[in-house]
Amino acid sequence: MNKETFSKEEKILQVMRKVLTDIAKDTYTPADLKHPLSENTIVSIRDCLALISSRENELAKEAGRETNMRPRYVDEPSSSVVVKLEPQNFKPNKD
Repeated sequence: MNKETFSKEEKILQVMRKVLTDIAKDTYTPADLKHPLSENTIVSIRDCLALISSRENELAKEAGRETNMRPRYVDEPSSSVVVKLEPQNFKPNKD
């Protein structure tokens, strides 16, 4: 993993994202039980995470970093090819 330096704002956003997602994980409740957080609080957490993502994307673009980073395995090829699975001339059987 490359060592990038992040601004103080980026570090704050990363910590805020982690705290909010940890709260969501720690308060997970099965569908048949009442959630301990109010609906308004859940919506507020989602809104905060959306704002954090938006700002992180803005900062990454300003810094010239890619914003489509995805986790990869160490032995995964760095280049990939997208294969279209939908046949173009598919004709279903009329049995």
